[in-house]
Amino acid sequence: MLIEQPNILLKKMYPSALWRMDPDEKAIYLTFDDGPIPEVTPWVLDKLDQFNAKATFFMVGDNVRKHPDIFRMVVERGHGIGNHTMHHIKFFDRNSLRYMDDVREADQTIIDHLPLTINSQPLTTNNHCRLFRPPHGFLNHYQYKKLQWAGYKIVMWDLVTRDYSSKLRPPQVLSNVLRYTRNGSIITFHDSLKSWKGGNLQYALSHAMWFFKEEGYEFRLL
Repeated sequence: MLIEQPNILLKKMYPSALWRMDPDEKAIYLTFDDGPIPEVTPWVLDKLDQFNAKATFFMVGDNVRKHPDIFRMVVERGHGIGNHTMHHIKFFDRNSLRYMDDVREADQTIIDHLPLTINSQPLTTNNHCRLFRPPHGFLNHYQYKKLQWAGYKIVMWDLVTRDYSSKLRPPQVLSNVLRYTRNGSIITFHDSLKSWKGGNLQYALSHAMWFFKEEGYEFRLL
């Protein structure tokens, strides 16, 4: 539980971050980190379409640059977009000024690759929501404050599925999702090769969406 759900100390470190949505509404908020990846993201999009669900994708800028067609596919299907840095850097890998440069580079890359229209309607950068999720879920104090000052909404999670873990089998990942999801949960999956190769993502997402749909939950955008 210490990994799957954030503890009180972690929440106190980032008090203005978004951890969970309205606990009184029977809705959950699917998010996907680390994409877009051509081997994985299109499958996720088809699965979301199957359940008429929307999700938010926290994208690595370099993946947007390398796979612009997959990025546009996410936007054109009506899903939300968030910033996950340009190079998926850890908070201690670079000094804080370079960290912010990496965030801004990812933001500009996302904006530069937005489609001009969706369903024949013009799309402007105003449609690009400045959501940010730090890789590995950590920021130092300076980075946290700088992101706030720059106008980013920092989105954390109510549940990390651990679909990326090679130590977990698909039924164990699903068990995490079913055990810890509750009203308003922000759930973190990963449209990454790590989550895909062991089958964790495919198994857990498919079964979880079916289960929560049967339970009457809505899948909403942040």
